[in-house]
Amino acid sequence: MTDAPQIDHGEIARQNDEFRRSYGQSRRIRGRIMMTPGIADFDAITMQRIQSEIVLFDNFSADNDPYAEHDFGAFTIKVDGEDTIIWFKIDLYDRQYAAGSEKPDDPAQTRRVMTILLPSEY
Repeated sequence: MTDAPQIDHGEIARQNDEFRRSYGQSRRIRGRIMMTPGIADFDAITMQRIQSEIVLFDNFSADNDPYAEHDFGAFTIKVDGEDTIIWFKIDLYDRQYAAGSEKPDDPAQTRRVMTILLPSEY
C-alpha cells in the first residue's frame, strides 16, 4: 500500500497569495480569473474596488481557511449604498484544467482558477 504524497499547505498558501496579489498576472503562478454573472454585472468602479479588496485581502482564519491554503476569502463592499458580500475561491487544477492537480504545491504542474462570486450564486 502506498502512502499519499505529502502536500505542503504552506507552499500552496504562498503560491495562492502570489496569484491573488498579482490578480492572476504572476509569471510563475499561472491561472485564470473567472467571475459569475452577478459580479460581471457590476460597473467598472465597483469591479476595481472588488479587485483591490482581493489583492489586499489578508483576513484568513481557521474559520475561513481550515487547511491554511489561503484559497477562500469573503469581504463586504458598498454597492449602490447597500452592503454586498463578495466571495473569491481559488481551485487547483492540472495544466489542462481538466482535473485536480496531482501535485498542487508544484507550480509547474498546477494551474489556478480564482472564481469571484456573490454568495447567492454558490
